[in-house]
Amino acid sequence: MYLAYSLLLTLGLIVLIAHFLSQALAHGKYLEGLRPRLASLPPINNSSKPVIWFHCVSVGETQAARPLVSRLRSEFPEHFLLISTITATGQTLAQDVFRNHADAVVYFPFDWAWTVRRALKAIKPDLVLIMETELWPNFLRECGNQNIRVALVNGRISARSFRRYHVVRRFLRRVLLHLTIAVMQSDNDARRIAALGMPEGKLFVTGNLKFDVDAGAIDVNSTEMFRKRFDITPQRPIFLAASTHGPEEKMIIKSFLALRDKHNVRLIIAPRRPERFQEVANLIEGTGLTWARRSRDQQVDDIKADIILLDTIGELPAIYSLCTVVFVGGSIVNKGGHNVLEPAMTGSCIVTGHHTHNFQAIVELLVEAAAIIQLAPIEVEKSDQELARVFAELLGDNNRRDELGKRAREIVQQNR
Repeated sequence: MYLAYSLLLTLGLIVLIAHFLSQALAHGKYLEGLRPRLASLPPINNSSKPVIWFHCVSVGETQAARPLVSRLRSEFPEHFLLISTITATGQTLAQDVFRNHADAVVYFPFDWAWTVRRALKAIKPDLVLIMETELWPNFLRECGNQNIRVALVNGRISARSFRRYHVVRRFLRRVLLHLTIAVMQSDNDARRIAALGMPEGKLFVTGNLKFDVDAGAIDVNSTEMFRKRFDITPQRPIFLAASTHGPEEKMIIKSFLALRDKHNVRLIIAPRRPERFQEVANLIEGTGLTWARRSRDQQVDDIKADIILLDTIGELPAIYSLCTVVFVGGSIVNKGGHNVLEPAMTGSCIVTGHHTHNFQAIVELLVEAAAIIQLAPIEVEKSDQELARVFAELLGDNNRRDELGKRAREIVQQNR
């Protein structure tokens, strides 16, 4: 089965090579970190310190890992702490937020046996912590063969992922045997991974680390910079569309245009993926409204911009507190939604779409507490009308916005 998996992985890369090349030429994507992904690494730890390897995948997992990384650093100062990510955006954020905690930040290797062996030889980990659900078969097997302890932390198995994993459950059962322990977010997550073959004696449920991210870690200097640069005041409401996917930006802009004249509202759009920044910039340009890009040098007209494009990495948490209403994307299109806890911990008034299976337990908790507005299932092409209706209602009801934000913050505090 491992040979078949490796062959399929190789075939998949061959099939997708044209896509990778086009993305590399257009955005520089996949080029950065190619050598480390092939495990072409110098010796990482030149000291005799034992090594903790913490794998965080991308931006969301990196943000969620912050309280645990901080605790590891304080509890195990004699250890060498290495962080890995898969995505370039996760790598950029990890190098920033863990600069005072991690001894090294690297890319995770491609999951071939030979690349994994090279990475393990260079890093020599004593313990590997894997955030959420990064179950790389060859990596886990090689760790098992070398008697390296591996823990899945903040683990989750969504209902959708469970259905996919169930198809290959016999193979996955063998993979899971190489995990020393699995520390899951909820009882449902624990039941699902147990059904896939994880021994129950190795299972623990501790809650979701995302609740433990400290709102005090938000860069208040960045918040103040945004406030001053774009002249953000309570007198002119701001909608924030966070972590959006296409065509959600188009629907958001249409709903914004329907409300703009009556409510004198402004809009901030923060696309999920950096390679789409220019695509969204072109979409905004087509509206004919005044707009600004965060990544550009400050312009005199920034204070008048109707639309602001947040085309940077890691700054989103700093602007939640400035916004009147926060829409969390990836939820009108079926991408599973994104992290609603970051705006919740700042007491933001949050709206999200129906498709939130990546954060199902969290969204259900907030919905039950009347701490978030979740839209009913709706066709993407018609979502602008529903968004405009909901935004208009919230703009006209200060008490409801305040109450939603207050309850959201309380839910976060109760579940830390």
